[in-house]
Amino acid sequence: MTIQENYQKWLKDFANDSDTVKELEAIRDDQKEIEDRFYTELSFGTAGMRGVLGAGMNRMNKYNVRRATKGLAGYLKRNPEEAKRGVVIAYDSRRFSAEFARDTALVLCAEGVPAYLFDALRPVPVLSYAVRHLHAIAGVVITASHNPPQYNGYKVYGEDGAQVGPEAAAGITEVIRATRYTDCVLMDEKEALNQGLLKIIGNKEVDDDYIEQIKTLIINPELLKKEGSKLNIVYTPLHGSGNVPVRRLLKEIGLTNVAVVKEQEMPDPNFSTIKVPNPEDPGAYTLAFQLAEKVGASVIFATDPDCDRLGVAVKDSAGEWHLLTGNQIGCVILHYILSSKQKTGSLPADGAVVKSIVSTSLANRICERYGIAIYETLTGFKFIGEKIQQFMDRGDHTFLFGFEESYGFLSSTFVRDKDGVNASLLISEVACACMAEGITLYDRVQEIFREYGYYVEKVASATLPGKDGLARMKEIMASLRQNPPKELAGMKVTAVRDYLKGTRTENGKETPTGLPASDVLYFELEKGCWVCIRPSGTEPKIKLYCNANAREREEAQAISEKLAEASQALMA
Repeated sequence: MTIQENYQKWLKDFANDSDTVKELEAIRDDQKEIEDRFYTELSFGTAGMRGVLGAGMNRMNKYNVRRATKGLAGYLKRNPEEAKRGVVIAYDSRRFSAEFARDTALVLCAEGVPAYLFDALRPVPVLSYAVRHLHAIAGVVITASHNPPQYNGYKVYGEDGAQVGPEAAAGITEVIRATRYTDCVLMDEKEALNQGLLKIIGNKEVDDDYIEQIKTLIINPELLKKEGSKLNIVYTPLHGSGNVPVRRLLKEIGLTNVAVVKEQEMPDPNFSTIKVPNPEDPGAYTLAFQLAEKVGASVIFATDPDCDRLGVAVKDSAGEWHLLTGNQIGCVILHYILSSKQKTGSLPADGAVVKSIVSTSLANRICERYGIAIYETLTGFKFIGEKIQQFMDRGDHTFLFGFEESYGFLSSTFVRDKDGVNASLLISEVACACMAEGITLYDRVQEIFREYGYYVEKVASATLPGKDGLARMKEIMASLRQNPPKELAGMKVTAVRDYLKGTRTENGKETPTGLPASDVLYFELEKGCWVCIRPSGTEPKIKLYCNANAREREEAQAISEKLAEASQALMA
């Protein structure tokens, strides 16, 4: 069907929905807007669906949610007995999240698949835990993570508690594409409850067990008992779902000196105090910095709306604030886990760490120092979750820690996605250890750099929305595949990894990457530096990662600047 035919079909199919009709009628004379909403369907992949809210095929709305859910139900019912185990559904504080979650539950019920629906917003890691805890066959979270307020999304989890992988995503997509919007119906809520198909999850069924499990991740309980009450923390949930579990955990482990940013404490779908609810953005900390100065805090925590990411700001000995990067947080936690376990003799010989390919190589150096294996995966925490399951199935490694540079961290196996609550515990313990030594958390980061070398990373992106933007991204990636750079910033490209082809090419010789196919190019450079470029899986952006390192800070920063400048020219 043409774009106009799709547009007219929506007006006809949803003629009884006055809000949808009104929104679509308002763009009747805007051909560019009609094209953007109807040139394609909102894609469903390993990260589920994510998009701008609004009416249309290429927008997040109740009709796409219902259709995706009917597709998920159809995929699950290929094994009817397994489908009876049900699907757990959680949601965050975004616009229409509660409504989309309810629709998800009632479409599943209409398809005969039991639905476990949380009674209020919950973090992504609690959903991941609940899928395993309740022995469900799948899970769904309504969230757009750290995206701007006009976005929402729909993430699907497998029975292992990790986001579904490429094979399952392709199977679900196949059923979705064969499903008409008008075939998606909701069961009456009372009927669903009476038949036992809809089950509401309250405060006790999952949350208490989850918090108790998180407490088992404490490495040095005596340290927290001794130093915990002295650590002065400011916490902001950025209007999201971390408010209750993060504060509860910190209190129960003895960190009682926690001040919460009141203006950002309660759910707010407009995220009215910030431009974007992203703990990577320095602007998200403005109010937290003000409160920290008022109460004398030395560390600030920030979690995003679905509480799977944690950002950390720390004060140095001179009283200056520093926003740590995701790589710095990951490495300071990793260093603490390995060094602490080595001191106590509890570091397993078969221990393993997992990180994404775009995360810092400093982690490799730290693992090498402690004799611990490190594995790399494609971007997306689902691949780290998949690796955890492989370790457990084969019995060949004990999972110790996983992280991504985009502020995602995990040290448990009972959750299979990044966990802001888990990360809050870990970084609190590191801060207490530093306090016991009379140094700051910032000092610890600098100590690690002095020991292993200074690693500086830069992430840049170009936003390319709409049909033209998608074509431009494909054009950029195709051009770089055909003509990869031979040098960047004066450094020779020593090898090229093409994850779409699954090859690593060095001196004309190809070897397999060993990872699933993905539209990613990775250029290895001299001196252990590298550049990676990939289209985002959740936003209309093409992303560029530059990593540089040197023995001295100034040299590493200079290389990083030159590398970032040279690399950005690749996207032009």
